[in-house]
Amino acid sequence: MDDTHAVKALAALAQASRLQVFRALVVAGPQGLTPGAIAELLGLPAATLSFHLKELMQAGLVSQERSGRHLIYRAEFVQMNDLLGYLTAHCCQGEPCLEPAAVACKT
Repeated sequence: MDDTHAVKALAALAQASRLQVFRALVVAGPQGLTPGAIAELLGLPAATLSFHLKELMQAGLVSQERSGRHLIYRAEFVQMNDLLGYLTAHCCQGEPCLEPAAVACKT
């Protein structure tokens, strides 16, 4: 990933509704979601959702596939991982800089 693609992806995610849409698609995994399911899940009007999906697609973070009469939107995990890799490529000059994740729940 280069600077231009990273800026485009980050700009697409720098809006609350688009970030929510992208996160919902990440949670949905490879099966993706229909626009109706996304709209219901997030409470977004269809026209607004369509605009946000278009922006995410132009940034390469989301793909669209027709399945019969339905459109299925999916997060582009390769692109997402490329962006994360770009952001952390030279973290802490190659030295570990984060503590291991704490256990979330202990019962």
